[in-house]
Amino acid sequence: MVWWGIAGGVDEIVRYTYRLRPGAQAQHALVQEWGRCRFLWNEAVHQQKTGSKPTLAKLGKLLTELRGRNAWMREGSQVAQQAMLRAYTQALQQSYTVKGRGRPTYKSKKRTWASLEYSTRGFSIRGGRLRLPKGVSIPVVWSRELPSDPTSVRVYQDSLGHWYASFVVRREAKPAPEAEGRIGIDWGVSTTATTTDEPYDLPYLGHRRRCAAELAKAQRKMARRRRKGGKQSNGYQRARRQAAKLHKKAARQTQHDSRVWAKRVTDNHHLIAVEDFKPTFLATSTMARKAADAAIGAAKRELVTSAERAGRKGVLVQPAYTTMTCSECFARAKQALGLDERTFRCQACGYTSGRDRNAARVILAVAERGHTSVEDIRHVQPPFGEVVGAV
Repeated sequence: MVWWGIAGGVDEIVRYTYRLRPGAQAQHALVQEWGRCRFLWNEAVHQQKTGSKPTLAKLGKLLTELRGRNAWMREGSQVAQQAMLRAYTQALQQSYTVKGRGRPTYKSKKRTWASLEYSTRGFSIRGGRLRLPKGVSIPVVWSRELPSDPTSVRVYQDSLGHWYASFVVRREAKPAPEAEGRIGIDWGVSTTATTTDEPYDLPYLGHRRRCAAELAKAQRKMARRRRKGGKQSNGYQRARRQAAKLHKKAARQTQHDSRVWAKRVTDNHHLIAVEDFKPTFLATSTMARKAADAAIGAAKRELVTSAERAGRKGVLVQPAYTTMTCSECFARAKQALGLDERTFRCQACGYTSGRDRNAARVILAVAERGHTSVEDIRHVQPPFGEVVGAV
């Protein structure tokens, strides 16, 4: 279940996700519908690349023309096609307003998975089945009851070929428990999250490492069965699905552990200071495999989302000089610590502590004091969603 919305209100908007069991005909209809929506998206990208700025009104006229002269487009659902155009215009608008966000690109048939959006006009639930336009009826695995009537649904496919339905519903918001604690969090690899309070550390769990042998066997099987040209065999597809299944299992285990840890942190702390760590550079280092297994980015997202839902006060702090700064006297070391140096020793006051534990205390001090001046570096304090800058 993916959470979104603002905590503290009477109702909250959430997503409830369920597994679908489509038959051969229903699955074929979903794939065909995705092909039409993907065609619309790529046509909108083409118009944007040729110089014209496609607005929702222009794209609506384009859809009307395509459905008027193309029988293949008329066979699909207009609700899903309109939703795809709305998603494109929103992505295009964000590319203009959000710094660093690129323009929408073409959706490849081989590299993108199906994702269809339906509003209340385009779906219904009858007899425990999800009914979509054009007579498509799909059984739903109801693992729990919906708290209210859904306002929209997203039908999508994952890397294993499984289909899911994500319903947008409203439910009564439960207030978060009262908490007065404060905590600072520093990200790492050997320990995914080191905090100022040791019982709340998130250890490196190594889910992918435990299935490494089985995963390597599946990948070798893929390599043996891969053809250099032409369509891949059914044997290769089975081996690919087996490898993807192992990846998915490890990712789900990591996500579950991160959610449990994030909830435990937010339930017991009012102020949460988080290192605004960007783990992308680790992909080119010797720690790439272990960093991917630790899933620092996923744990950080779960923590920020959980804190926002609970209404906690959160601060994202840049990692600049947090490792080199003493958490007792705030003096900064003259030289950066090597990765093999796991103990911090302050030359000014003699304070000694673990490297990551000291950095977590510095991050918490930034949040508590509003700013921490260390020679020419000053951290300021915004809420979650903004980046703490160094000036």
